[in-house]
Amino acid sequence: MAHSLDVIDFHNHHIPGQFRQTAADTFPPDQKARWEALARKLSDENLLLQDIRDGDISARVVNIPAALIADASGRAPHATIIAMNDSLAAIAARHPGRIHGLASIDAYDGDISAREAERAIGQLGLRGVFVDCARGDVMIDAPQARPTLEVAARLGVPVFVHPVNPQPLTDQMVPYGRIGTLFARGTVNSAALIALIESGVFSQLPGLRIVVTALAFGGLAMATAFSDQSLQQSGAREIMRKHVLIDTMGFDPALIRAAVDILGPKNVLAGSDWPIVNDKPIAARLTAALKATALDEAVQKSIAADNCRELLGLV
Repeated sequence: MAHSLDVIDFHNHHIPGQFRQTAADTFPPDQKARWEALARKLSDENLLLQDIRDGDISARVVNIPAALIADASGRAPHATIIAMNDSLAAIAARHPGRIHGLASIDAYDGDISAREAERAIGQLGLRGVFVDCARGDVMIDAPQARPTLEVAARLGVPVFVHPVNPQPLTDQMVPYGRIGTLFARGTVNSAALIALIESGVFSQLPGLRIVVTALAFGGLAMATAFSDQSLQQSGAREIMRKHVLIDTMGFDPALIRAAVDILGPKNVLAGSDWPIVNDKPIAARLTAALKATALDEAVQKSIAADNCRELLGLV
C-alpha cells in the first residue's frame, strides 16, 4: 500500500435491494443513465465491503438515504423508515467493526420520528442519526424536527445533516452540470447550518453535535467571518467549535486545512460521499491531501479515523 493512514469513511450511502430506488425518476433526463448505474452500486452489499476487504479503509459509516427511495411527494412512509433501519442494523451486525450504521429519520415528522430515533439507537445499536437538512420551506431548526434533535442530544449521538436538492435553485443550476447541482445542495446545507446556529438550537440543546458535508463550507466560512454579527452572544464561531463537524468530501487540502483552522482538529472527519460523488479507493487520495495541508501527523491521524471513532463512541 502506498498509504499508511488508518481510514474510517464517515460518508457512505447504501440502499438494500428490497427498497425501490426512485432517484432516476426525479432527476433531469440527462442524468437518468448515471442514476441507473448508481442504483446498481448503491444496492450492492459486496461492493460496500470491497474497499474494506482490500485494505484501503478500515470501516464505513453507512446511511440509507430516504430521499433516494421517496415517493412522488418526496417522502418515505414511516413503515419504510422503520424497515430501512432494521435492514441497516442487520448489515452492521453481519459486518461488526466494518460497517457502522446511522439511523435514517424523517426529522420533519415530529414525535413519531423521535420515537424511531430512540428505537434505532437504543434497541438496534445504530450509532447516530441521518436527516435531510431541509424539507420544502423549512429547515432542520423547525419545531417539527426538534423532538429528533432532542433525542440525539440526550443520547449523545451525532446527527448527520445531509444536503437535499432545493428548489428552484437546483433547476436553475442544471445547465451548469454536476458542479451546479453540488452548489445548490451546498447552499441549502450551509443555510441549515446557519439556521441551527442563529435560531439558538445549540444553546438550547448543549449535547447536540451535528455533521455537515464539505459542501456546506460556504456557511462555515460565512459564520466564521461574521461571527461578531451572530444573534448568539457567544458568537457563531465559538458555537460551531462545540457543536459542528465537517467531512472531507472532495479531498481538497486547502478546504481541509481551513476547516481545521475554523473548527479545530477534532471536528473534521474523513468522508467521501461513496458511491455518489466518489466510488474509488480513497486512502491514498486522503493521505496525499492531508500531507499537503502540512498539518502535523497526529492531526492527520485524527481526521483519517480517530475523530470518527470518538464521535461514534467506538473507543
